[in-house]
Amino acid sequence: MYQLSPNIELLFAEAGDYHDRVRAAAAAGFTAVEMWGPTGVDAPATPKDIPALKAALEETGTQLTAQLSEPRTQFMIPPWDHSEFYRKLDEGVAIAHDLGCPRIVVGSGTGFGGWKRQVQLDKLVEIYQQAIAQIDGSGITLVLEPVNVRVDHPGSLLDRTAEAVYVARGVDSAHFGVLYDIYHSAVEGEDMAAELANGGDLIKYVQLADAPGRGEPGTGELDWADRLGILRRSGYDGPIGLEYYPQTASEASVERIVRLAAEA
Repeated sequence: MYQLSPNIELLFAEAGDYHDRVRAAAAAGFTAVEMWGPTGVDAPATPKDIPALKAALEETGTQLTAQLSEPRTQFMIPPWDHSEFYRKLDEGVAIAHDLGCPRIVVGSGTGFGGWKRQVQLDKLVEIYQQAIAQIDGSGITLVLEPVNVRVDHPGSLLDRTAEAVYVARGVDSAHFGVLYDIYHSAVEGEDMAAELANGGDLIKYVQLADAPGRGEPGTGELDWADRLGILRRSGYDGPIGLEYYPQTASEASVERIVRLAAEA
C-alpha cells in the first residue's frame, strides 16, 4: 500500500492555517503531508509558522515528505549568479531537519538564454553537483522535478522526464534523484511505463493529479488503476504526493485515490 501525502497548500485548506491542515489530514487518516516553500519567498506558496507546523507534525505523528527549495525558479536569464539559491539551500536544509523532512524539491527555472539544450542540461548537472557537495552529510535528498510547459509552466527549461534522469545520472549521488509527477508527464504526452523504466532507481519521489484539469483522480481522463499498476511494477514503493486542485471538499476528493492506492 502506498503512503499518500496530501499537499497542504491545496488540500485541507478549509481547516485554516498550515498546522491545522496537518491535523485535519491526520484526522482523515493520513500519516504524511507535503508542502511548497516553507518561508513563502515564491508565489503561490505563503510563509509558514514553522514552530506551529513542527508541533502539529509531532503531535499527530505525521511525516512531512517533501518541501520546495527557495527560490523555486532559481536559474533565470540572467543572472548568472546563483549565490542566492545556494544560500537559501542551507536555510531550507535547516528547516527540513527541524521538520523531519527528508526531501527538498528543486527545478530548472527557465534556463540559459542562447545556449544549446545539451549545454544547458550539462550546466544543471554542474549546479546540482555543487549543491550536493554543499549539503553533504545532511541526509537530505534533492529531487529534480520536470514540469509541463504546455499548460502550467510555459518557459520552463526542464519538461521531459528523460532529461531530468540525464541530469540525475550526471550528478551521480545517492542524495539526488528525480521527482516523477504523473500529471506533468501525462500533459506532456509521455509513456509512463517507458519513463519509469528509463528512470530506474533515480525516481525518488512521485506526485499525482488527474489530467486534464489538475484535479483529483476521477475528474480527468487518466486510468488510475492502470497508472498505479505501472508505478508498482516499476519498483517504486515510496510516498506519493497528492498535488492537485480539489474540485470537491478535500476529504471527499481523496476517497477514490485512497481506495485505489490500497489496492495497488
